[in-house]
Amino acid sequence: PGRAMWAAGAARGAALAAAAAVTAVALAVAAWRRARPVREVLFFPSRPCCIEALLAEAAEPGAPARPCPCPLPSGDTALSRLVRRLLSARRSLDLCLFSFSCPQLARAVQLLHRRGVRVRLVTDAQYMGLHGSQIGRLRRAGIQVRHDQHSGYMHHKFAIVDRRMLITGSLNWTTQAIQSNRENVLVVEDAEYVKAFQDEFERIWEEYNPANYRFF
Repeated sequence: PGRAMWAAGAARGAALAAAAAVTAVALAVAAWRRARPVREVLFFPSRPCCIEALLAEAAEPGAPARPCPCPLPSGDTALSRLVRRLLSARRSLDLCLFSFSCPQLARAVQLLHRRGVRVRLVTDAQYMGLHGSQIGRLRRAGIQVRHDQHSGYMHHKFAIVDRRMLITGSLNWTTQAIQSNRENVLVVEDAEYVKAFQDEFERIWEEYNPANYRFF
């Protein structure tokens, strides 16, 4: 009997050790996945989709999902992935955009601003006033906006999330580009590339400071 009890105890100990090892491996894999830098490529056009659930979750984390009455599907698309990356911002969002007329992306940016994320936006003076532009809406919401004061276009198209994630590519943030054009967006967490774009943003931000304008 003593030997049988010892064997049973040893078996239980081995089973517990095996379970602990499996748990440790699972936790290590989960940690590795969380720590793995983002590397994602998005291609457009993106089929029309509803992003109400994404915006609602970002506005009220953990709140029960509410059905949206619109007829659009809410599946995984290039647009929904772009919105998710933007909504991951916790501290800052720097935008450098030639044209910005997509209402869904504007709502995501405005939501981040209301949530306390510092949003700064650089844009092109000629395109910010076109019909459908979201720049005025964002300005009225209290978001800082600066624009160029010369004849050349401010043609950049990039965003920096929390000074750690770069979103850049050919895509203008317009409904036309998102739904109809062949476009690409690269999303990366790479300190070297992020620093280069952050430095460019800060340089332009200071150049477009209204205190530095010169009128003749």
